[in-house]
Amino acid sequence: MDLIYWLMLLKAPHLGVRTFYKALKIFETPEQVFLASKATRKECGLFRQVTLDYLEQQDVSTVQADLDWAEAEDCHILTLVDEGYPQQLKTIADPPPVLYIRGDIACLSEPQLAIVGSRNPTPAGKQNAQQFAKALSKVGLVITSGMASGIDASAHIGALEAGQLTIAVCGTGLDRIYPAKHKSLAHQISTQGALVSEFSIGTSPIANNFPRRNRIISGLSLGTLVVEASIKSGTMITAKLAADQGKEVFAIPSSIHNPLSQGCHQLIKQGAKLVENIEDIVEELSLDLEVPLSDNNAPIYTKDVDNTPSVLLKCLSYEAMSIDEMVEKSELSPQVITQELLLLELANRVTKVGGSGYLLTK
Repeated sequence: MDLIYWLMLLKAPHLGVRTFYKALKIFETPEQVFLASKATRKECGLFRQVTLDYLEQQDVSTVQADLDWAEAEDCHILTLVDEGYPQQLKTIADPPPVLYIRGDIACLSEPQLAIVGSRNPTPAGKQNAQQFAKALSKVGLVITSGMASGIDASAHIGALEAGQLTIAVCGTGLDRIYPAKHKSLAHQISTQGALVSEFSIGTSPIANNFPRRNRIISGLSLGTLVVEASIKSGTMITAKLAADQGKEVFAIPSSIHNPLSQGCHQLIKQGAKLVENIEDIVEELSLDLEVPLSDNNAPIYTKDVDNTPSVLLKCLSYEAMSIDEMVEKSELSPQVITQELLLLELANRVTKVGGSGYLLTK
């Protein structure tokens, strides 16, 4: 019964999270807001007339969709005072009063690392996100992100491929999947982790909801790793929120010729920790690891080409170069160059740009 009042109060028009908490300071519980007299609610000075009219009606039908949704298997609604509400999230300035969860509630209280970045990353960025997520999840960190296209999705996939838990914080009601193409991914996450939202059932993808969603991503986590980001992006908002919340911020550097390196490089200038491998993150967070780091801290590259002298590597630079130019500079055959480029690309040493150009990624 108490949950109904939490949900109804949050549905009140012109009543945001801050006003919700101001109301709790005065009335102590959401139920008391509704049980108070009309005069008392008006005299407190918190509510607009349209809000007062809504509170007077006490219409349970406004939250029936939420209550019906919570009847389904693995669907849960937690209030701030419920056991199971994650302690990390409680410490931020404006924790969501209610969380909708599909999946494993317990994983929300596990040590988490947020991995975020561009929706349109380079192939190297996607590979970094996926492989960092895979390696970090194996040492006991739950990977948390926003299920957006690009870096977010790659991070979730990395954790899932490792057979570990991952959490997706959504900017919609949990009856909606956004983007729609991630329906299968969302199902995997809900069975191997959790989908989380503060938005009621039926909430559509509205632009203003996603910055609000970002504070939960960083708030649940011990730190936030930025893989690739432009200066003006939602990723940079998440990084700022993490810093404001007193959480660690990490960033992976890349070529100065990569436009998506600008956000990471700016964060590093501002004090974010430059990350080259998972040890950089684990040491900063002082984690008590489930698995020894030595078992998981191999370079993030899929193949070790650093120990094999490469004539081709000496020819490449951070400016794009065609295969024809490589043939001329290296005196290697096109077949050998193609084979080496494949290995180097898998190892995240080079990135393909344009039709047939390649440049160094690190």
